[in-house]
Amino acid sequence: MDKLVTQNISKGFGGKSVIEDISVTLRAGELVCLLGVSGVGKTTLFNIISGIMKPDSGAVLLNGSDITGKAGEISYMQQKDLLMPYRTILDNVCLPLLIRGERKARAREEAGQYFEQFGLAGTQKLYPHELSGGMRQRAALLRTYLFSHEVALLDEPFSALDAITKASIHQWFLDVMQTIHLATLFITHDIDEAIVLSDRIYILNGSPGKITAEIAVASPKPRREEFLVSQEFMDYKRRILELLKS
Repeated sequence: MDKLVTQNISKGFGGKSVIEDISVTLRAGELVCLLGVSGVGKTTLFNIISGIMKPDSGAVLLNGSDITGKAGEISYMQQKDLLMPYRTILDNVCLPLLIRGERKARAREEAGQYFEQFGLAGTQKLYPHELSGGMRQRAALLRTYLFSHEVALLDEPFSALDAITKASIHQWFLDVMQTIHLATLFITHDIDEAIVLSDRIYILNGSPGKITAEIAVASPKPRREEFLVSQEFMDYKRRILELLKS
């Protein structure tokens, strides 16, 4: 069974349609990208999937159950890490567990078990301003994972990073995803990022935004730096550029 399904989602504002008839699927352990230019409606779709916003028509299903308009069912990591500056990294990461009613000591213990796996060992007592951008994103991803081990939405999580840091965190992200098997739907307008990270890519295009193509990236994971200069990578990139222009 698919973990997450959107069925014919449409949404407009002020009489103008923003997205139309969007149907996507996400399977267990899969990483799927929504790729499109800015303003095509990607974040609107995420707000609907997460339950922050209701669609004008269509439905969102999680494990076969209708969760349309229900917030708190799916974890959602936005572009900014949103770490609280007055909390330590451990206490920032613990927040989803505390919200669920766990005692602070137990929440810290549970979250602390993942710090080494997420490359955060030794940062538990530090504060967000003491971490690099890449490390802050790791902490934000761990917090997202603790909110839900099933499905996560990532909205351009690496867009604020410089090119070198982004390349490094891509490799880390592929490695950690091999371990945690978190079904992930993520937004990007970075074609290279989409190809490197995704199992499948949905192309959003037009106004209103629609799914105009679906591409399966067959190269095995984890994909290393040499994949970026391979003919296979260039073929995917050329195809995507053609689809975005059409």
